[in-house]
Amino acid sequence: MAPQTGLVLGYDGIHPFSQVKITDRASVQELLRTLLDPLEPFFSPQKARVRIPGATAVRFDQTASEVEGICRPLWGLACLLAGGGEYRGADWWIQGIRAGTDPESPEYWGFPRDNDQRMVEMCPLGYALAVVPGIWQALNERERVNVENWLGNSINEKNMPNTNWLWFRVFANLGLKKNGGKFSQERLDRDIEHLNGFYRGEGWSNDGPEGIHQMDYYSSSYAIQFLQLLYAKLAGEDEPERAEEFKKRAQLVALDLIHYYDNEGRSIPFGRSVGYRFAMVSFWGAMAYAGVELPKPLTWGMVKGVVLRHLRWWQTQPNIWGSSGTLTLGYSYPNMYLTENYNSPGSPYWACLAFICLAVPADHPFWTSEEELPGDVIPKVKELKHPGHIMSYLGGHCMLLSSGQACGYPMKGTHAKYGSFAYSSAYGYSVPPGLFSLEQYALASQLGFSDDGGEFWKARRKSEYAAVEHRDNKPVLVSIWKPFADVTVRTTLIPPEPSTPNWHLRVHKIEAGREVMTADGSFAICNERTGDGRYLDLYNAEKSEGTFPKIIGNYDLNTPDGWSTGKQGAFAVSKGAVGIKALEEKISRSAMLVNADPNSNLVESRTVIPTLQHTIKKGEVAWYVSAIYAKPSGEGVPRETYLDGWDKVPQVPEWLKVEMEG
Repeated sequence: MAPQTGLVLGYDGIHPFSQVKITDRASVQELLRTLLDPLEPFFSPQKARVRIPGATAVRFDQTASEVEGICRPLWGLACLLAGGGEYRGADWWIQGIRAGTDPESPEYWGFPRDNDQRMVEMCPLGYALAVVPGIWQALNERERVNVENWLGNSINEKNMPNTNWLWFRVFANLGLKKNGGKFSQERLDRDIEHLNGFYRGEGWSNDGPEGIHQMDYYSSSYAIQFLQLLYAKLAGEDEPERAEEFKKRAQLVALDLIHYYDNEGRSIPFGRSVGYRFAMVSFWGAMAYAGVELPKPLTWGMVKGVVLRHLRWWQTQPNIWGSSGTLTLGYSYPNMYLTENYNSPGSPYWACLAFICLAVPADHPFWTSEEELPGDVIPKVKELKHPGHIMSYLGGHCMLLSSGQACGYPMKGTHAKYGSFAYSSAYGYSVPPGLFSLEQYALASQLGFSDDGGEFWKARRKSEYAAVEHRDNKPVLVSIWKPFADVTVRTTLIPPEPSTPNWHLRVHKIEAGREVMTADGSFAICNERTGDGRYLDLYNAEKSEGTFPKIIGNYDLNTPDGWSTGKQGAFAVSKGAVGIKALEEKISRSAMLVNADPNSNLVESRTVIPTLQHTIKKGEVAWYVSAIYAKPSGEGVPRETYLDGWDKVPQVPEWLKVEMEG
C-alpha cells in the first residue's frame, strides 16, 4: 500500500486500517502503518509535538497534550522496529526527541511538575529507548544529557499518583539504564516494591493501595500486567527472581482474563479509559513477548485468535476515525460523554500497546500457530474473586456480572463505568449525557431511584458490602448499597444457566425510608430500523425487528400501548434482542421502553432500553426479581431466532424463595 500523506476521509471515505487483510505478522505491521501515516501533517516543524485534530481541553496543558500526540504512537513504532520492521517516518520521532528534550528549543516539552501528565508519556519513550538502540545512538553527547535530564532527573523526585503511574517512572529509568545513561536504581527498586503492595493474589493487582477496589483494564492490558511482562523481558537477565514472579502472575491471571473476549473479536467494555480501544488485548501479545509459558488449557492458537479477531472487529467500526484519518475520542464512534477529564485528542493512541505482538519474533508460536477459539476448554461460568466478577460465556456473548468496584476519585459517569450490574461484549455500557429524566440517565443494566417524581435519578456507585457468595454450590454476587441515606438495597446477581443461556437474574431487596420511583434497565440496544435507520416500530415478527410495547415516552402513563405488565415484560429487537421481565409475585411493576438520549451508549449512538418501573411507598420493603434477556446478533445467528429464548424464562431458585419468605 502506498504511503498515506494528508489522508482525508470524505463522505464515502474508507480508512486504510479497514482495508488490511489481517492474516499474519506482515499484515499487522501494515495495519500499524495505517495508524501512523495520518499523523504526518500534524507534526510540529521540529517534530517534537503532534497536534491531533480536536480542540478539546483536558486537565493538563496543551503542550502535554501534544507530547501525548508524539509519545503514544511510539508504543507501536518501537514494537515495530524492535521486531525488525521498518517505517518510513521513524526519523520523525528521533528528531522530535531531540527537540522536545532540549531546553533551548522552542518546542521543548518542559520539565514535569508533581503529578504531571508528562510522566505518563515518559513510559513509551523509556520503552522505545530500551528496545530500539538506534534512537540513543542517533543522539550526540549534549542531546543524551538532555534526555537524561528530562527523562530521569526530572521525574525521580516528583510526587506521582499512588496508582499504576509508578510503572511509568520505572520505565523512564529502565530506558536510560539500558543505554548506559544516568538513572536511579534506588528509585526504580523502591517503585517496584511499592507497586508490589498493590498485588492481591491469583495474578491480580489492584490499581491502587488498600481501601480502593479498582481492577479494570489498567490491572491487565493497559498498565500493570502489561508493564510487568515488559519489565520481565527487558530486565530478566539481571533480576531473574523478579522476572519469574511477574511471569507467574501473568500465568495465573491469564485463566481469568481469557473470559473478557468473545468469539466475534469483541472485548467487554468495563471501567474507565475504554477509549484506548484495541489496547484491551495488549496483555496477550506481552505474554508472548516476555516468553511466558501459557497455562493449560490455553494455547498460542487461542491467544493469537483473541488478538487478531479483536483487531478485525475494530476494522468493522468505521466511525472511530475523524475526517483527518486520526483516532477520535470515544469508543465505536466519537463520544465526549464517555471521556475522562484526562482524555486529550492524543490519548486514544495508547491503543498502540496492542502492537507489542510485532516485537515478538516471527518464529514464535504466537505467529506460527493456527488461530483457535477457546471452545469448551474454559468454563462457561466462572467466579473471579479479586475483581468481584462472575463471568459468563453463555448466550452468544461474553458477559460479566460485577459488584463492589468503584473509582477512588470523582469521574464522569463513574456509576455506569463501575457500578452497573452487567457488562457485555455485545452491548456496551451507557453513560449519562445529561442529568434530567430517564432518557438522559440511560440506566442500562442499572437500578435507578428517584424521590422527585422522575426528574433526577441515583444508581449504585459504591457498595457498603460486596462479595462472591455461593448458593447451592454456585456463585452469586451480593452487594449492599444506599442510593439515599434512608434507602437500603441488597442486590444479588445470578449468572445464566445452560438451560436458559440468554437470561440472568437480578434480585433486589429494597427497604425504603422515603417514597421512591424505581427503574430497572436491561442492556441497551441499537434503536434503528434496518434499511432506513429510523427508530424502531412495534415488533414485526415477519421482519424480526421492533419493540414491545411501543416506544412512547418514559412517563406517559396515559398511553396504554406504551406500557405492559412486568410479567409480560419489554423487549427490543434490532442487532439481536434484549429484554426484561419481572418474576416476583407480590408486586406489580410496569414494563416499557426508555428511548435513551443519543450518544449515551459506547457502541451504538441511538439506543433503547427495556425497563421495569414501580413506586415504593415510604416504610415499605419490596423484593424485585428481574430476569434480563440478551441474545446478540452474530455470524450464524438467523434474525428469526433472536427471540427464541424469550418465552423460556428461568425459574426462581428455591433458595431464593426461602430468602424472600424469610
